[in-house]
Amino acid sequence: MTGRLVKVAKEVLAERGHHLLESDLYSMRWKAVFDADDFPERLDARRLSFINESGHAFENGTQTPDVEAEQEKLLAADAVVLVFPLWWFSMPAILKGWVDRVFAYGLAYGYQGAGNTYRYGEGGFAGKRALVALTVGGSESDYSPRGINGDMDELLFPITHGMLFFPGMEVLPPFAVYGAVQIPDEALARTVASWRRRLEGLFDDAPIPFRPQNAGDYPDRHVLADSVAAGKTGLRVHVATSSPSSQREEQLVTGVPMEEALK
Repeated sequence: MTGRLVKVAKEVLAERGHHLLESDLYSMRWKAVFDADDFPERLDARRLSFINESGHAFENGTQTPDVEAEQEKLLAADAVVLVFPLWWFSMPAILKGWVDRVFAYGLAYGYQGAGNTYRYGEGGFAGKRALVALTVGGSESDYSPRGINGDMDELLFPITHGMLFFPGMEVLPPFAVYGAVQIPDEALARTVASWRRRLEGLFDDAPIPFRPQNAGDYPDRHVLADSVAAGKTGLRVHVATSSPSSQREEQLVTGVPMEEALK
């Protein structure tokens, strides 16, 4: 099913005149482990500091060729679509390794050498859009707000908010296909149609209203002001309240309803 999502995405975006840049990590035999081999010319050969070495390599053009090639794709892209199967409640290790290695200091964090000044809405990827699409083996009810596996939006928060919004991307609501191991033909057709609609709205649909760091909600750039979401805690306080109608619209295009999946 994950392959089907990729195939449809390529078809739809090409039909709409977009130039596509693809990274099939398994076919590329992507090196997932972020280690000393990522820094051919070390700043400090005695102690491996990933932040310092990443910043040094990025600034001086001494990153490995595979990392530089992926950064070129990212910088050229107006939108980034991540497609993956949910694996142990997150992305597969190979995709996490792509983020670890490609999101360099000075680019995705520590932007302009200013520490945490430009993050959560600002940074090296500001102006780009991001969409996460995932296939899930379990039912939608397992990932509902009171489901045993936890709320899907909260499970994906480290990705949508932490990996994508942190360096400045506008992040669209995720697209999840539940019960993806076996889907009846009729449900599959509806899923593909729903996915096509989401792709057609890639540059028009409203992003998740994450709160920007530098717009006043975080006076010290670290903690929400007492007046913002007063008395509330947890992940959702970092998302500005959206209207009920927009929430319903987002749900209509999020994957396959449980009753349509093969139980």
